[in-house]
Amino acid sequence: MTQTGLVVASHGRHCVVEASDGSRRLCHPRGKKNAVVVGDRVTWQISGDEGSVEAVSPRRNLLYRQDEIRSKSFAANLDQVLILLAAEPEFSEMQLTRALIACEAAQITPLLALNKRDLGEAFARAWSRLAPYAAMGYPLLGLSLRVQPPELDGLLARLAKRTTLVLGPSGVGKSTLINALVPQAQAATQEISRVLNTGKHTTTDTRWYWLDDARESALIDSPGFQAFGLHHLAAVDLAGLMPDLRAHLGQCRFHNCTHRHEPGCGVKDALAGGQISASRHRLYETLFAELEAAQQRH
Repeated sequence: MTQTGLVVASHGRHCVVEASDGSRRLCHPRGKKNAVVVGDRVTWQISGDEGSVEAVSPRRNLLYRQDEIRSKSFAANLDQVLILLAAEPEFSEMQLTRALIACEAAQITPLLALNKRDLGEAFARAWSRLAPYAAMGYPLLGLSLRVQPPELDGLLARLAKRTTLVLGPSGVGKSTLINALVPQAQAATQEISRVLNTGKHTTTDTRWYWLDDARESALIDSPGFQAFGLHHLAAVDLAGLMPDLRAHLGQCRFHNCTHRHEPGCGVKDALAGGQISASRHRLYETLFAELEAAQQRH
């Protein structure tokens, strides 16, 4: 008999499905078309001690990255992506831009959070670097996870009744955040490992945690912020995925303007007028050249 469930972990061709009663079971997708990612809603059935995924429900969205070699899916059916940065180590604007572009392409709302407010001067510097992103309309929160866990109240309100993927480079306090929000995180991770190890498979990289007993708010922890390939996107679509550049599209002399060297370009005029920062336009040019080269190779 089939039933519906939620994919809370996946590793290779295996996944852990949570049933409506909260129990979890190792499952194997039936056929290639039923490959799953964390966050998928599926139809599945019990098969001995394990289960088989019979169908994957249509996804609202899918956040993934693609480099020269392969695609890597983060999660599906997300309400938002929390990009966690810190005053130290210094964050890379290129990494941040890649993650934001991927969110824009998947039509998933990003939420920026800067940790280590207790570092004073370093925090102020990092905060000022993020000011242009707040001006573009991205929500931005300041946190001090090590010193003041009560600050999480403001964050919790933004996580309530949503499914949120947490991304961030190493050393920013992601584990501290997860443990503060999900006291039973270690137990949940061990349970996923136990279920997967039933089939002699190592644990998953991406983990789903419930934030409440009603199972309405969820946090998904995933690594992979550093290598955010955007090769699934076309170079010509790039400007439309960067809010500060997007505001000046449709003002160019040529309909196929690349916003790099053409005369009569609305984006270049905005750059000259200080409405777009030089550093953001340089990021755009670098990414455009990368995607253009990748498309030419294929």
